[in-house]
Amino acid sequence: MMLSGRGVTAVLGPTNTGKTHYAIERMVAHGSGVIGLPLRLLAREVYTRVAERVGASAVALITGEEKITPPGARFSVCTVEAMPRETKAAFVAIDEVQLAADLERGHIFTDRIMHLRGREETLLLGAGTMRRILERLLPGINVIERPRMSQLFYAGQKKITRLPQRTAIVAFSADEVYAIAELIRRQRGGAAVVLGALSPRTRNAQVGLYQEGDVEYLVATDAIGMGLNLDVDHVAFAQDRKFDGFQFRNLTPAEMGQIAGRAGRHVRDGTFGVTGQVQPLDEELVERIETHEFDEVKVLQWRSKALDFSSIRDLRASLDVAPTVTGLTRALPATDSQALDYLSRYPEIIDTATTPDRVEKLWEACALPDYRRIAPAQHADLISTLFSDLVRFGTVNEQFMAEQVRRADRTDGEIDTLSARIAQIRTWTYVSNRPGWLADPTHWQEKTREIEDRLSDALHERLTKRFVDRRTSVLMKRLRENAMLEAEISVNGDVFVEGHHVGQLAGFRFTPIAGAEGPDAKAVQGAAQKALALEFEARAARLYASGNGDLSIGSDGFVRWLGDPVARLAASDHVMRPRVILLADDQLTGNAREHVVARIERFVNHHIATALKPLDDLSRAEDLQGLAKGLAFQLVENLGVLFRRDVAEDVKSLDQDGRASMRRYGIRFGAYHIFMPALLKPAPAELITLLWALKNDGLDKPGYGELIPALAAGRTSVVADPGFERMFYKLAGFRFLGKRAVRIDILERLADLIRPLLQWKPGTTPRPEGAYDGRRFTATTSMLSILGATPDDMEEILKGLGYRADEVTAEEAAAFLSAQEPAETKADAAQDAQASEAAVAEPAAESAEALSDNDTAAQADAEASEGTEVAAAEGKGASGEAPTEAAETEAPKPVLLWRPGGRNENQRSGRPQQGERRPGPRGEGRGEGERGPRQGGRPNRENRRQDGKPERSGRGDRSERQDRGKPPQSARFESKPPRKEKPVDPDSPFAKLAALKEQMKK
Repeated sequence: MMLSGRGVTAVLGPTNTGKTHYAIERMVAHGSGVIGLPLRLLAREVYTRVAERVGASAVALITGEEKITPPGARFSVCTVEAMPRETKAAFVAIDEVQLAADLERGHIFTDRIMHLRGREETLLLGAGTMRRILERLLPGINVIERPRMSQLFYAGQKKITRLPQRTAIVAFSADEVYAIAELIRRQRGGAAVVLGALSPRTRNAQVGLYQEGDVEYLVATDAIGMGLNLDVDHVAFAQDRKFDGFQFRNLTPAEMGQIAGRAGRHVRDGTFGVTGQVQPLDEELVERIETHEFDEVKVLQWRSKALDFSSIRDLRASLDVAPTVTGLTRALPATDSQALDYLSRYPEIIDTATTPDRVEKLWEACALPDYRRIAPAQHADLISTLFSDLVRFGTVNEQFMAEQVRRADRTDGEIDTLSARIAQIRTWTYVSNRPGWLADPTHWQEKTREIEDRLSDALHERLTKRFVDRRTSVLMKRLRENAMLEAEISVNGDVFVEGHHVGQLAGFRFTPIAGAEGPDAKAVQGAAQKALALEFEARAARLYASGNGDLSIGSDGFVRWLGDPVARLAASDHVMRPRVILLADDQLTGNAREHVVARIERFVNHHIATALKPLDDLSRAEDLQGLAKGLAFQLVENLGVLFRRDVAEDVKSLDQDGRASMRRYGIRFGAYHIFMPALLKPAPAELITLLWALKNDGLDKPGYGELIPALAAGRTSVVADPGFERMFYKLAGFRFLGKRAVRIDILERLADLIRPLLQWKPGTTPRPEGAYDGRRFTATTSMLSILGATPDDMEEILKGLGYRADEVTAEEAAAFLSAQEPAETKADAAQDAQASEAAVAEPAAESAEALSDNDTAAQADAEASEGTEVAAAEGKGASGEAPTEAAETEAPKPVLLWRPGGRNENQRSGRPQQGERRPGPRGEGRGEGERGPRQGGRPNRENRRQDGKPERSGRGDRSERQDRGKPPQSARFESKPPRKEKPVDPDSPFAKLAALKEQMKK
């Protein structure tokens, strides 16, 4: 069906005829309008010009990657792809309509040319080669031809180094553009670069270098041929072949004329020529370019818009429909149709796209542009992921999108890396601007735009650093002009004077670069100091108004603002109230300095009160009385952890009301510790160790900061280093036991596993795994799992907790269990004994969830444990080494039966263990030899048999096995010597507690 051209005007002519300017003038003369441009870069430029005319509130910018849509906007500036299919606007204009013949994008231009109309006026802007085809397709169209405002002349071939100033050098690959720009930097001071893949922000910044005279040369691709307004006097072709998306081919005369026409603006004439390896142009081609006489466009690319979404097969068939109008030809498969071809072979897509709505949604997803220029199969995979999310959840999975955006949100790397990240973020900018694709599109539009701007600035900086000798091309120019030097400070803190890097500003400290000397050094430094004085005041104001999220406290004791150190912490009289020492140069003075200090102090106090809230609340508790208040005081003094043995008498005397009142503050009464589980998390634990290190000059002590990563990773135990400061283990929530340090909440879970094994009575059923005779137990896989320990580590840990070991063979254990449990068969007993042995030899991972008290009272003691377990790997120890072949052939190890025991010889004699300090006034550092948990009565301190003789010790008593005629020295135990009474300060809170306890006893 032939369309009518009534009401349509075609304004045709070569470059520099003012066509775009004419369209803008006509559009603002109407009440509403839409204009479509071929490039996002050009759309940005036209949007700025229209906004200057009618105000930004009246203009919308709509591209595939960006939307600025003020409420009630009367005018819309779009890329041609983003133009609406239908509009009620009074005016419509389409620029560069000759692109309707382009093999890749032409069908989109053709569709807009033939179907999009304004109510009052429609303009088609383009080259004169479109006249005949437009008149054939749109009968009745009004054609206006505009002549070029200036002349264009051929200047022949010249070397790159001899090209005149204000020259644009054209190449068609990024590598060639960079190579030419590098050569010009070395020979002529520098060049700006413009590529179609650059973001508008980077492109504008590069063009700004050229337009403002900082550089005299511009190296670009054919992106400058699409209406970019530049003050170019000469255009030099460094290449005359390009890849058009399908093949490498020579430029057509019309394409060369479009690019060469950028030379000369308004009434100023321009020249064009060739350079590099390009041969001189023949006379016929030169004449055609100078007179703008090119072959007419004979056919336009076309693709049916009557798509059938009944099925994927029907959709593909409708895309292959041939045009019925003379002058149109079916377009080659574009990126979207290629993606559809790939996806139509995916089984999951075939199974999902079963309804017209879903097929239409699939086609909508296929429209995602391939900004990254990756393989078609990879692009199809991304579309498949997006389509699956849209079908299953209604929106794109924002966690997946957040991860992709996070990967692109980095400004490190060189030019190619940053260009690739810009292409990546453009993909997600497009996704965020698709209606209905995201649950929170506004957030992602702002996020991706911010990242693209940041990457664009970084890319501009890398391009300038690589291709512009700023000191040669800018600084000397300003000095020749005898002008005041201008200094600037980048977002990264780099200080520049006229673009020359003179130092680095971090926080409120400036560090000049080394070697800043020479006759102009004083002027440069003076300009830098002037800029720094203003910057310090501005930064002080920003810091004072900043949120707590911009500030942080590092494990090194430094306070950082946006990553830069601005202060350091030092010890004070109160461990939880450190002093703040400002790190700033002398230029920060007066009220600005006072505001910075006040803001940092406020943040530090807030951070400590928030991260250590349980401890802070406990220190301020008003409802605790008597013994409970005393225990709370001790717990605060010890930063949240007490060994139960050190306060055993107080805990024993504490009634249930007192315990309940302490539990309300998050205090746990465990078998071995009184502690606050909330403080075992990485952030509180790291802050606690930092505060203690500040108070005790421990920032440089061995072990500081080593345990926090293990705690953050969920490690339940770590290999202990005797050289580390022992207090760090305790503050981080770990307990030294043998060769390992175990997290204290895991020790309480171990007590929960052991308790029922010692309470089990022989003859009752079922017998828990690990129970033996009601007095002894064996290590189980659950114990090994929660500790992340090997059997040898388990032996050290249990001994450290005060348990003693007896050795029996697997056969003896099976026989004993068989005698104790007649209901079980001998085979069952033997199997049970083998399981006990396997539990020691092969620890397996197990997830344990609950952490309960060892206290006698309330149901509230069974509370959930904080932290994640790291179980021992199957068949491996904590070291991660697999058992060797020799170990597999060893004789079966005896079964260890554990029972509550007495104190070992070292502790009986008062000697500390290897690598362990003597107990301090608060009991820190005690490890092995503690009293065992009070299961079923008090531990057997003497550890003797019924006949009065010393009982044989565990497998660690090697001397006994060597000489059974003599009892081993380690088997002799003595009762604990009486505690020496110390004089009590009558003003101490402990004196009042002691008096209160005496009254309670009476």
